Amino acid sequence: MTRPPRFLDQRLRMRQLRFLQALDQTRSLSKAARQLGLTQPALTKALHELEDAIGEPLFERHALGVTPTAAGEAAIRFAMRTLSELSRLDDELDRLGQPGSGLVVLGAFPVAAAGLLPTIVGRLRQTHPDIEIRLVEGRVEALLPKLAIGEVDVVLGRLYPADLPDGLEREALYEEPISAIARADHPLFAAGRDGALDLTPYDLILPTFSQRLGREIEHLVDALKLEASPRTLRSTSHMFIREMLHDSDMISIGPRVLMSGDLRRGSLKVIPVAATSLRRPAGLILHPTRPQSPSVRLLLDAIRRTVAGLVAEDQSGITAVHGADDRSNG
Repeated sequence: MTRPPRFLDQRLRMRQLRFLQALDQTRSLSKAARQLGLTQPALTKALHELEDAIGEPLFERHALGVTPTAAGEAAIRFAMRTLSELSRLDDELDRLGQPGSGLVVLGAFPVAAAGLLPTIVGRLRQTHPDIEIRLVEGRVEALLPKLAIGEVDVVLGRLYPADLPDGLEREALYEEPISAIARADHPLFAAGRDGALDLTPYDLILPTFSQRLGREIEHLVDALKLEASPRTLRSTSHMFIREMLHDSDMISIGPRVLMSGDLRRGSLKVIPVAATSLRRPAGLILHPTRPQSPSVRLLLDAIRRTVAGLVAEDQSGITAVHGADDRSNG
């Protein structure tokens, strides 16, 4: 049986999208009503009207609050996309007539945020100081949904294979190799040392990130025949790891782009070892159909140019992409 048309373009109202946003955030009719400045009966009535327009129940009511149905989840995603685009339009209208200005919301995975963004943002500010960059740092599972609904314009970082097709465009720009790192005057680098380097006498300090990155670090630890001991330190703070490397004989194993600044200045060095890490392509993740503002295009150009320059330097912690297609859709 063919369902009659809903005519949602004529029946939906902006205030109803705000209702959906508040209910998604609070999962409670009473809390959402307070957030919106309404009485609970008024919000309940408005929700009934919205469900009548859509023709589906959007939330299941229970003692602890409300839970969105499948139709509710779809309606919430639409509301978030629409409200995000309206917010972006508001920003663009404010900046009309100001060439070279605008807001860009840049998502970045932790490794890229720590190792690359200071250089990228610094160079963009030199050429386009009026562009406002808003950084959102997070992991894959947090940032890609934000990119899909338009809360961020672009994501920079490791190009993990998508678990399921997501329709996003991935552009490989560089690789983030995992390496062994120590301070430049570490005993391992003593002049005249012959033969293979023995890392086993030195304590390890290892970064703690996502489970996937942790497995890749452990892969190189195992390949180097190293073993964690009670003296091994693990930390989520790359600044703590950096200070320990400078102040001790400890060795770190992790994405060397985390220490990009120190590698370029020469205070830290990559330890040349025979074992190699897994390939780790990284770059840009974009929404393939969303129009890009002039400010977004300027940022993308700055990222591509800066990354190409850093790869050419060969001391930045990143390397060229090898054997990979430059662009792909998940």
